[in-house]
Amino acid sequence: MTVREILKMGDPRLLRVAKPVEEFGTPALRALIDDLFETMHAVNGAGLAAPQIGVDLALVIFGFPKGNQRYPDAPPVPETVLINPTITPLDGVEEEGWEGCLSVPGLRGVVPRYAHIRYTGFDPDGAVIDREAEGFHARVVQHECDHLIGKLYPMRVRDFSRFGYTSVLFPELDPSDDE
Repeated sequence: MTVREILKMGDPRLLRVAKPVEEFGTPALRALIDDLFETMHAVNGAGLAAPQIGVDLALVIFGFPKGNQRYPDAPPVPETVLINPTITPLDGVEEEGWEGCLSVPGLRGVVPRYAHIRYTGFDPDGAVIDREAEGFHARVVQHECDHLIGKLYPMRVRDFSRFGYTSVLFPELDPSDDE
């Protein structure tokens, strides 16, 4: 397992639409997933998408037990590998919430997201994943899947008076978020 470099906003590779994964259960896919988890854990992330480490595949990982340093008040989210995902809003209701991103270090902004979603896709072996999610879990899934269509959360911010440096907005959070 290797901690990979996380691409930063401004890198054109973050703006591409990811290609679908076509082969499941391969050693290369498993190694990529291991590297994604190693990288995410090294920086206390809530999720990470393959494009964020320069891999142009429709693959995201997310999840953490309660107590994530970057989101200390967030409820636990099940650790998940989600390949070739599809998100369906279930009621059209949006909630606003603060987001940060490992590719946009040191900043946070309020982003509207669907409050209740269904997400489908595949696990590393090609088995179907079909879940409903609400609240922070739904937010994390939508945020990570945005990376697969070349969107970073600042592109979804509607009110830039609620966008700024984490160290100013939330000085109580882990200062490593400003790296």
